[in-house]
Amino acid sequence: MSEKNSGSAVASRGVKEKPPCVVDAIIEKKLEEIATVLCSAGMGKSRLYDEIITMVERCLFKTALKNSNNVKTAAAAYLGINRNTFQSKMVKLGLDGRKE
Repeated sequence: MSEKNSGSAVASRGVKEKPPCVVDAIIEKKLEEIATVLCSAGMGKSRLYDEIITMVERCLFKTALKNSNNVKTAAAAYLGINRNTFQSKMVKLGLDGRKE
């Protein structure tokens, strides 16, 4: 019986490991494209990291708000962060939670 359980654990673990690899590859390709576009502007000192992190956070927050019908507490829970952290980051990102 333990062999059966360990076999299903391995099988389910294998299934869980494949999608993140696919997602990693997609994200890497898209980030290369985004970095190319942002770097082509050539604005002196690179702020590439900050710009991309801000873009990703803004997209995550918009997605969370959309999936939670703009309920901030639910959106914060969706992202796995504290509501106060969510609120302060919304302000920092220029999002008010009522648009889009």
